[in-house]
Amino acid sequence: MLLNGDCPESLKKEEAAAEPPRENGLDEADPGDETTGQEVIVIQDTGFSVKILAPGIEPFSLQVSPQEMVQEIHQVLMDREDTCHRTCFSLHLDGNVLDHFSELRSVEGLQEGSVLRVVEEPYTVREARIHVRHVRDLLKSLDPSDAFNGVDCNSLSFLSVFTDGDLGASGPSDSGKRKKGLEMDPIDCTPPEYILPGSRERPLCPLQPQNRDWKPLQCLKVLTMSGWNPPPGNRKMHGDLMYLFVITAEDRQVSITASTRGFYLNQSTAYHFNPKPASPRFLSHSLVELLNQISPTFKKNFAVLQKKRVQRHPFERIATPFQVYSWTAPQAEHAMDCVRAEDAYTSRLGYEEHIPGQTRDWNEELQTTRELPRKNLPERLLRERAIFKVHSDFTAAATRGAMAVIDGNVMAINPSEETKMQMFIWNNIFFSLGFDVRDHYKDFGGDVAAYVAPTNDLNGVRTYNAVDVEGLYTLGTVVVDYRGYRVTAQSIIPGILERDQEQSVIYGSIDFGKTVVSHPRYLELLERTSRPLKILRHRVLNDRDEEVELCSSVECKGIIGNDGRHYILDLLRTFPPDLNFLPVPGEELPEECARAGFPRAHRHKLCCLRQELVDAFVEHRYLLFMKLAALQLMQQNASQLETPSSLENGGPSSLESKSEDPPGQEAGSEEESSSTSGLAKVKELAETIAADDGVAYDPHLGEVIRNACKAVGSISSTAFDIRFNPDIFSPGKASQDSCAPPETLSWVEAEELGGGLSCCSPQVKDCMEHAVLPVDGATLAEVMRQRGINMRYLGKVLELVLRSPARHQLDHVYKIGIGELITRSAKHIFKTYLQGVELSGLSAAISHFLNCFLSSYPNPVAHLPADELVSKKRNKRRKNRPPGAADNTAWAVMTPQALWKNICQEAKNYFDFDLECETVDQAVETYGLQKITLLREISLKTGIQVLLKEYSFDSRHKPAFTEEDVLNIFPVVKHVNPKASDAFHFFQSGQAKVQQGFLKEGCELINEALNLFNNVYGAMHVETCACLRLLARLHYIMGDYAEALSNQQKAVLMSERVMGTEHPNTIQEYMHLALYCFASSQLSTALSLLYRARYLMLLVFGEDHPEMALLDNNIGLVLHGVMEYDLSLRFLENALAVSTKYHGPKALKVALSHHLVARVYESKAEFRSALQHEKEGYTIYKTQLGEDHEKTKESSEYLKCLTQQAVALQRTMNEIYRNGSSANIPPLKFTAPSMASVLEQLNVINGILFIPLSQKDLENLKAEVARRHQLQEASRNRDRAEEPMATEPAPAGAPEDLGSQPPAAKDPSPSVQG
Repeated sequence: MLLNGDCPESLKKEEAAAEPPRENGLDEADPGDETTGQEVIVIQDTGFSVKILAPGIEPFSLQVSPQEMVQEIHQVLMDREDTCHRTCFSLHLDGNVLDHFSELRSVEGLQEGSVLRVVEEPYTVREARIHVRHVRDLLKSLDPSDAFNGVDCNSLSFLSVFTDGDLGASGPSDSGKRKKGLEMDPIDCTPPEYILPGSRERPLCPLQPQNRDWKPLQCLKVLTMSGWNPPPGNRKMHGDLMYLFVITAEDRQVSITASTRGFYLNQSTAYHFNPKPASPRFLSHSLVELLNQISPTFKKNFAVLQKKRVQRHPFERIATPFQVYSWTAPQAEHAMDCVRAEDAYTSRLGYEEHIPGQTRDWNEELQTTRELPRKNLPERLLRERAIFKVHSDFTAAATRGAMAVIDGNVMAINPSEETKMQMFIWNNIFFSLGFDVRDHYKDFGGDVAAYVAPTNDLNGVRTYNAVDVEGLYTLGTVVVDYRGYRVTAQSIIPGILERDQEQSVIYGSIDFGKTVVSHPRYLELLERTSRPLKILRHRVLNDRDEEVELCSSVECKGIIGNDGRHYILDLLRTFPPDLNFLPVPGEELPEECARAGFPRAHRHKLCCLRQELVDAFVEHRYLLFMKLAALQLMQQNASQLETPSSLENGGPSSLESKSEDPPGQEAGSEEESSSTSGLAKVKELAETIAADDGVAYDPHLGEVIRNACKAVGSISSTAFDIRFNPDIFSPGKASQDSCAPPETLSWVEAEELGGGLSCCSPQVKDCMEHAVLPVDGATLAEVMRQRGINMRYLGKVLELVLRSPARHQLDHVYKIGIGELITRSAKHIFKTYLQGVELSGLSAAISHFLNCFLSSYPNPVAHLPADELVSKKRNKRRKNRPPGAADNTAWAVMTPQALWKNICQEAKNYFDFDLECETVDQAVETYGLQKITLLREISLKTGIQVLLKEYSFDSRHKPAFTEEDVLNIFPVVKHVNPKASDAFHFFQSGQAKVQQGFLKEGCELINEALNLFNNVYGAMHVETCACLRLLARLHYIMGDYAEALSNQQKAVLMSERVMGTEHPNTIQEYMHLALYCFASSQLSTALSLLYRARYLMLLVFGEDHPEMALLDNNIGLVLHGVMEYDLSLRFLENALAVSTKYHGPKALKVALSHHLVARVYESKAEFRSALQHEKEGYTIYKTQLGEDHEKTKESSEYLKCLTQQAVALQRTMNEIYRNGSSANIPPLKFTAPSMASVLEQLNVINGILFIPLSQKDLENLKAEVARRHQLQEASRNRDRAEEPMATEPAPAGAPEDLGSQPPAAKDPSPSVQG
């Protein structure tokens, strides 16, 4: 799994060493380990059921679990179809009111079968508002507009369009019907034209198919706050809380009073206030019941709406932890919505936080959650859950604030300064713009450096948060790019605004090293981070030439807040500088780097290496160290000379000299294959060291270790320990005293690291051929970053692809790389372009830019805002306008030629790559790109949202985009992603168990991981998604198709909601789901899922991708299964062509492809073609695997069988020719493929190997799984309540309650379980 594999081994070792109690037995997560066993049980107390009595409906029973809060029962009732319209009630047990925030286990007398009574409570103004808001949410529950507009953490999901309802629910009866249906009426399998292989059109509309449920059932025309609010004093004393105005679907206009006792009609009209009750005099505690009385349409439609709402999978409606934006949206009507309007104008400061009138103290919350205890598993879970919850809330608030700042809705704290220099405070968050305000970054590259610094700082915050040292605090940091500006949002250190910065900084430097101070407490705290982060404790000289000792880079500042906490900030240079992009006079780079054209001056001097690279380098040095030590030992122990020579590098002398070269090819390959050969050799040698370690006083041994340490550049001479000096060659005055040997070493190493980088790329390529398959720009960037390669090396990576011997096998990487290079360069230009646009011209400017970028129309003209609206008094320039909004329309003069010239220039300057194109059409032609893919990439990178329609990019008569096509511009947000460490350990050990073949233990561990992930992250998260996918696969392998379907369905929904509907990960999930559907004989569903996956793949990349071969094989096999032979051949032959291109004509995958094609020809009785393909396959097997391999034998058997059938057919034909119509023809046996054989082939191509389990194993496993489900059952029923609703005030300052969301949304229907 890509997302969180990047916790370096050494870091784990450090953690384990640093605080033993934290890892009790979880590192290996041995399921038999007592401590973990007990700790885990704490989380899953067994549930029990209670009976609920609510007014007006039959009593029903509800599963609950002891560690839930009473509040969670409230949530469930507010979500159930029959009680959803109640919000203002309390629960009574034997006449006593239950406290909202008490846990069920603390309630006396609550047990299996207790009766809880729902009692309606009188309203307050706040409760009445919450009630109205809840009713509005219920009315909007199927409306996707919030997801298209990217608000309230709603996002899109289209799975239900392709599966027709819930997959898991189809019980045996249902699939029985389907099977019979199959034989009688064949399902229509023909895909739309654009999905077929070879089609050139790439439509955009199918990306967001219209869901049937979205045709909104109109219950009311208008529900809004009345203009008569708030009630005058005399009415307040009669209990009036507020007035509503409603127009029913029958066009009746009514005025409603919300009073303490409930809702009733009053006699006011739009222009006349009369608060007396109107007839019918009907008082209802619930607004819904009142509306049911006065509007028959409302009654009917509301009931249908709630039925539909409850039938939707909970994962389609639970909020995601971070907002996901959609880059396309259909044209939507803008409906009247009182709650939305109110939210926009009251700025919702404290409203959604359930603590009205108070803004949240973000810094306090972020730091208190870090201070929570973490000695055992339940404590750690609580802590991680609180940290995650606060981070996701903080990110949402910071994003909203940053948009308000750029849109000009927030007053600056220094309004008299020019716009670039302004700073803002909103909702207890500090906002600054990414400009170099006080010549702070003058030596580093000015505004360019000021633009990069926030992201570097964010990476530093991530790193220090991951090390998680007690007593050291970082600021909450979010970086938001919006409308061409970069805004940094940070939590505020208590007291920092009252003091001058010079007084507050007691560690580090505020002027980049002119004055430097240090502090013993900070050195002590940072010393603890220095090992995992490989930072060297070093001395720097200030401008008075005094030495000051630091354990971080010079710019890192330490400030003690008024709360007494030690904060570090400005972590922009946590890692060593990248010397390839930092020319230092008088320094020579290693030869390889010089050959690659380094050092190159970059735009700014803040280029740092990535943590992944530093870790890989240290790992490589460690292997080298082990080899050296082991070699010397062996030479001492015995003079068996043959052993050292068997090592790849020959004797020690050559090794010593080798270690002085940059760790070039070796570093990369070592990093990639560290799991295989390299490590294996070193392991056995290391064991000898370890064995001799007991004799640590052996002088020889000490000598050996010393020599090895010296050779690899360790800072300690008795143990392996490599550190880096982050201040090496930093610009400005800080000259390091490089007389101390460790310093010198660390710059040699920084240089070597830089050298290692340029050489580590071929390995990346090598690994890309088989191990990872990037599909779009984001996945390519992910792959590079995991290997520690910064995006500024993209041009170098592409050059390596071009020079690589297997150039055409890397075609897809090259294409993605070029697309990424073009869109990133365009993004850089777009950023400055947007800064010169004022708000009224935004859509015109963006559509003009897109036309210049993508449309073939030669001279698009920008539409300036219409003249009759331009006011005459434009000359008095206002002082306080949003940043950079001068009266200018400079953007309107851009032309496609100029833009593409700039893009090529940018690609050369930034990425050092020569693009050979002057227009978009040349780029498409030269590099085989797709315009629709470029549109998707640029929109995702810049936050543009365009209208969902077919764009005629290639028309030379009219531009592709008009200003009506640009719907919105969203922020692009970077933030910290807190991890669930325990859950992740469980997940990893589960994966390891599965790989060793212990399915049962693996399944248990992964189930456990899923529980813990749900506990920390809530129901929706990327990591939960990976967990569900693996679980589904395990269930599938163990033959439990229904469970596999249910888990995979959740994985698909989650991937769509959290990663995006057309993210490469989602495409993969669709393919897995299709396989499980086919196995459960839901053939038409399987096909529509595969077609969807293929469409997304075409849109995101195009046809020519190794992944497409797998997809087409899947589609071809399913079509073969439903006897659509001609269609099937089109897909299978395309798959064969793609496989041959990417794997070479002699690969085993190609042999398999030949065999699949042959089988279809056999079914068509075209034996000559079948034989031809099978022979090809046979030849490959024979040359690759040899005569005796079972594959080769199978193939030769099949050839014989084909030959016999061909001969039989020929005989029959001859018989007919001879005897004419009187011929006596034996019936021919044409085999329609059996479903089982098709499924078997599907499993083969999808890489699923079945491990034969005895029946007994399976029974045990199923029993075990069933038992777990019962334990989870209790928390299950909570889930419907996952939609966040404003219910009760959380007690202020109780961070535990921040995470008190229900633990997890899993299946709503127990019928699916085990």
